[in-house]
Amino acid sequence: MKKLPIGIQTFEKLIESNCYYVDKTRFISELAQAGDYYFLSRPRRFGKSLFLSTIKAAYQGKKDLFQGQYLFDHWDWDRTNPVVHISFGSGVLRTIEELQQSFTYILSEHAKEYKISFSYDDLRSRFAELIHTLCRQFGQKVVVLVDEYDKPILDNIEKPATAVEIREELKNYYSVIKDADPYLEFVFITGVSKFSKVSLFSGLNNLKDITLDKRFSAICGYTQQELETVFVDRLDGVDKDQVQQWYNGYNWLGDEVYNPFDILLYLDSKEFRNYWFETGTPGFLVKLLQEGRYSIPEVEDLTVGEEIVGSFDIDSIVAEALLFQTGYLTIRGFSQTGAFSRYRLGYPNMEVKASLTNSILNGLSQARLAKTRNQSDLLDALSVNDLDKLRELFQAFFASIPHDWYRKNQLAGYEGYYASIVYCYFAALGLDVHPEEPTNKGRMDLTLRFEDRIYLIEFKVVELTDQAGALEQIKARGYAEKFAGQEVYLIGVEFSSEKRNIVGFEWESV
Repeated sequence: MKKLPIGIQTFEKLIESNCYYVDKTRFISELAQAGDYYFLSRPRRFGKSLFLSTIKAAYQGKKDLFQGQYLFDHWDWDRTNPVVHISFGSGVLRTIEELQQSFTYILSEHAKEYKISFSYDDLRSRFAELIHTLCRQFGQKVVVLVDEYDKPILDNIEKPATAVEIREELKNYYSVIKDADPYLEFVFITGVSKFSKVSLFSGLNNLKDITLDKRFSAICGYTQQELETVFVDRLDGVDKDQVQQWYNGYNWLGDEVYNPFDILLYLDSKEFRNYWFETGTPGFLVKLLQEGRYSIPEVEDLTVGEEIVGSFDIDSIVAEALLFQTGYLTIRGFSQTGAFSRYRLGYPNMEVKASLTNSILNGLSQARLAKTRNQSDLLDALSVNDLDKLRELFQAFFASIPHDWYRKNQLAGYEGYYASIVYCYFAALGLDVHPEEPTNKGRMDLTLRFEDRIYLIEFKVVELTDQAGALEQIKARGYAEKFAGQEVYLIGVEFSSEKRNIVGFEWESV
């Protein structure tokens, strides 16, 4: 049995350590034949660094590493190219001075490797000099690989002034690539986010973005077939359907893929945990959602345009765009009418849905000990179908929130806040809960499936409507007809923004 390549981001080390390798070298051959300059955005821990390392080994002519891989018979091994490999992935760069120090170190390491002495002091000139000198020295054009190109900006995304300053410094470095075109064989740039070309790659008009090219949807990550083929000896006794629900589902208009970080750690321990989510905290995203007064249930199923899945910039950060680009949402559907493209976004899998809603719930409620107790009691109440207990718990959700928190926040003044709290309690437990489920009579606020029972829940804020009660609305609209023959419970929940709690909770079975 081979080793699992947990944490290994270097192709050479992975192969020499006798690790499992999911062969992605076909993409390298296709990219090299089709063009020169590429950009790819994928979430963190998705194998971008390993892919760049594999490109580097190919252009350096390390043929022996590719035995048994697609590229072995589809590459010109008689020619090698010098490679400039830049990565901003390690550490946190908090100031422009730290960025300059990091890039100085990167260029100095290349100078040592290739025995080059720089004639210039400024970093932009040194970068250009490195490329020009390597081209002359080797008699071959240079390959430039940039990993985590945007991380210095994302490290400072909560400090806009610093982020803008760092962006401008990076733009100065990246402009070298445009001017060095005659000396370049191949360029590949990766990152988590897609900042606009104007912001960082001004003038680099031949940079081809393959992020949403369906041909390259599986360039990083593992497809179901790759998982079952490469790791077949690790799958004995594994519930593949459950693994899919937990970790599969990322999609960029092509094949769905697993996050490699998740699946490797699962195969190692055979325990279902939030491996990927635990490596990064979405604090800034939660803050954006709060400030924008988003209805959190609606995040699960969004229809957006090209401007959301496309690029963004520091001074115009939209929560939906950041959720998609950082991997908390993925593409669930796509349609195009004329020049208008529509993307349907949703959570990729159970891990992300449960983990993100739990973080959002922490931000919405600010009462974490009470929240944990309520979650445990909620599972117990559902297990025995005790809807009177459910009412008590709904009231406990809001009673546990300190009044001082309401005083400092405006969130409790909007209708979506109350539904968001209840939705997040269900979703954070990994329960089968869906907002706005359609019927031929309209859309239900919340549908919960638990064991063999279905709960249809409608919310109202009494200060915002003079219509009939929530339960009467469910009955009047005939929402239950969609579930004829099943055990269905109708629940109407009414909130008061003045009393900051539930003032009405009625239910009946169908």
